[in-house]
Amino acid sequence: MATDILTAPFAATTQTTTTAASRPIARHAVTAGRILLGLVFFVFGLNGFLNFIPPPAAPVPAGAMAFAGALLQTGYMFPLIKGTEVVAGALLLTNRFVPLALVIIAPVIVNIVAFHAFLEPSGLVLALVIAAIEIALAWAHRASYRPLLAAR
Repeated sequence: MATDILTAPFAATTQTTTTAASRPIARHAVTAGRILLGLVFFVFGLNGFLNFIPPPAAPVPAGAMAFAGALLQTGYMFPLIKGTEVVAGALLLTNRFVPLALVIIAPVIVNIVAFHAFLEPSGLVLALVIAAIEIALAWAHRASYRPLLAAR
C-alpha cells in the first residue's frame, strides 16, 4: 500500500507529460494546415479576379482549356468559384467559422482533384495534398458535424 502511494504521483506525472507533449504538436499541425489551406484558397481566389500570378509557360491540354473556357463563358461560374475560394480562405485564415469554411470549400476541392485527375495530371499531387489537408481539418472539427449527420 505504501508503494502505491509513493509511485502514484510519478506515474501520473509521466503519463501527463507524454500526453501534454503530444497535444501541442497536434494543435499546431491543425493550425498550420488551416493557415496553409486558407492561404492557398485566398491567394488563388484573388488571382482569379486580379491575375497577379503569371500563367504557366507549358501548354495546357485541350480538354483543360475547353473546361476553363466553358466556366468563363457562363459569365457567373468562374467568379462564383473564385469568390467562394476567397471567402472560405479568409474564414480559414481568420479562424472564424472554420467548419463552415471546410464545408463550403469541399466541392471546390473535389473538382480540383477531378480536374487534375482527368484533364491536367501534372498538378494531381498538389491537389491530393490539398484534399488531404481538407480531410484532416474536417476530422479535427468532426464534433461540429455530428448534429448535421444525426438521423431524426
